[in-house]
Amino acid sequence: MEKIGQPLYTLPFLLLCISFAFFGGSFNMIIPELPAFLSGLGGADYKGLIIALFTLTAGISRPFSGKLADTIGRVPVIIVGAMVCIVCSLAYPILSTISGFFLLRLCHGFSTGFTPTAITAYVADIVPAHRRGEAMGIMGVSLNLGSSISPPIGSYLANTYSLDAMFYASSASAFISLLILTRMKETLSTKQSFHPNLLKLKRGEVIDKDAILPAIVCGLSYIGFGALVTITPDQCEFLGISNKGLFFTSFTICSILSRLVAGTISDKYGRIIVIKVAIICLCLSHILLGLSNSPTWLLTATGFLGFSLGIGIPALFAWTIDRSQENKRGQAMATIYIGLEVAIGSGALLGAALYDNNASNFGKTFFVMAFITSLGFLFLRKEKT
Repeated sequence: MEKIGQPLYTLPFLLLCISFAFFGGSFNMIIPELPAFLSGLGGADYKGLIIALFTLTAGISRPFSGKLADTIGRVPVIIVGAMVCIVCSLAYPILSTISGFFLLRLCHGFSTGFTPTAITAYVADIVPAHRRGEAMGIMGVSLNLGSSISPPIGSYLANTYSLDAMFYASSASAFISLLILTRMKETLSTKQSFHPNLLKLKRGEVIDKDAILPAIVCGLSYIGFGALVTITPDQCEFLGISNKGLFFTSFTICSILSRLVAGTISDKYGRIIVIKVAIICLCLSHILLGLSNSPTWLLTATGFLGFSLGIGIPALFAWTIDRSQENKRGQAMATIYIGLEVAIGSGALLGAALYDNNASNFGKTFFVMAFITSLGFLFLRKEKT
């Protein structure tokens, strides 16, 4: 039961935020340069798979990470995800073939399938219930802070030194994330020792039925992001932006700005109204992306998209926790992350197909994303709070 006056900004919460920032920095650092890296390997026609394969294994691993977070504990699951990130980033320079690259993208996805699920469940355990929206907003700020700083650093390292230097820096960021967590205390009160049988999922352990609706809305909100990270590096090059990490920096900085207040607003006025406003803003941002014809316009549009997601995602995550049972928080968060991963992967594949390596198709691609995002209203029409 929540205690009156229980603080939000405790040492464990702040350490989680810092760790999450380094974790997000690790796997986002390499994203802007991966399309060019794949093209250099001879795989220019397979750019949609860069994100799709990553999100495929992230989504597949969510039910397992959710169950393990609710059984063996939050901390072990967080650590496993960070370790996968460390190893995969080190392996990119070694497996330098198209098949090796895609194998690594599959493996790398497990990192985001484990760590964010368990971290979010951990946060739900330690923060006051009436400040969950705020807490989810701050956690998002942490992730996006790392995500905003790291892509330009990655592009700088790749352009100034080598792609290998970028991959090593990515691994180092994940290692720092892991170090911060070494003294974190477990919050799961009743734990089990790991046993291979825990990896056997029963029908009711894959998806939390209470989180299905938020997962669908989250997916519709995030599908355009999959298209963004897949084709916008090419859009940057087409418009003359040499440091492709800048579009991601614009996206994440604006996301941080909105997350600082959006979670608190949803605590005060309700989750649904905030989510609806976010969907409207997302649709407008996709339209702006489709109309972008200059570097300034493109960076403004990506910033607006980040701002829009920063409004909606903390409210969606808090809404998911509000609807879930306490002993199924890990499973509930795994479910909404499955919706998110499926959407990003689908958006990457659909975006790449619509774009078809033709600059004249940028507009069409993002206009389609705006339409798909707008479908979120259909699933919220009966929700009041």
